Amino acid sequence: MAERSPLFLWRRFLALPNDSRGKTLGVALLVALISALGVSVTSVLLEPRQQAHLDAAREAKLAGMIAALPGLGDLLRETGAETLEAVLVDLASGTIRKDADPQSYDFLAAQSDAARTTALSPEQDIAGIARRPDLAPAYLLRGRDGLALVVLPVYGTGYQSVIRAYLALSADLTTIAGLSIYEQGETPGLGARITDPGWQALWSGKQAVNASGEIVIAVVRGGATGLREIDGISGATRSSMGVARIVQFWLGPDGFGPFLAALRSGEER
Repeated sequence: MAERSPLFLWRRFLALPNDSRGKTLGVALLVALISALGVSVTSVLLEPRQQAHLDAAREAKLAGMIAALPGLGDLLRETGAETLEAVLVDLASGTIRKDADPQSYDFLAAQSDAARTTALSPEQDIAGIARRPDLAPAYLLRGRDGLALVVLPVYGTGYQSVIRAYLALSADLTTIAGLSIYEQGETPGLGARITDPGWQALWSGKQAVNASGEIVIAVVRGGATGLREIDGISGATRSSMGVARIVQFWLGPDGFGPFLAALRSGEER
């Protein structure tokens, strides 16, 4: 029995010649096991801290983006926005998905995944995206008096490229607080002027939705009048009109419309 004890076997192993193939393989196996154990333990112990750093980095990046939106720095100070909540919205129902993590959801990848998108008819597809993701992230900023700002990621086709932007709505959920276009491939010097801060600033304070829930914001040629119109960019009509259609789609019934309606009614606040 003594010859089968772990201690006896260990001593027998140590007694093997150093150039023994069995001892070499045994030592290599032990080193591998100990290393794997060390890595696993370290990973488990550090995971909460690593996740906290990742979450903080995401929030900092998003907060920086929001602060960079035209005119939103002052708005954030005025509203006293203090907390930022990321949610994942079921666009068909307008409800927040409690069983899904918005931080790990890859919105960009979902846009090209047939299993996670819904086909749009030509009449629905005013943004030119063909298929709409079933889930989309939204960002809620709350302040002293409750909901202060809602930021929505929006995208669609312009004149010759995909345009991606963040659209911010004020607490009334009908007024545009800001628009920030962060990705586009329109014609340099022409359509690319949709990224000019001056033109994006024109969107701030405009009425996007009326009391009946109808989308009323539009880009027009010539001089815009009232709170529902934005001046189109001279020489870049198609690109600026493309931005308008993107905003109209994502605020409408096939975009974030049902979710915004739920927020207005208090169902999702």
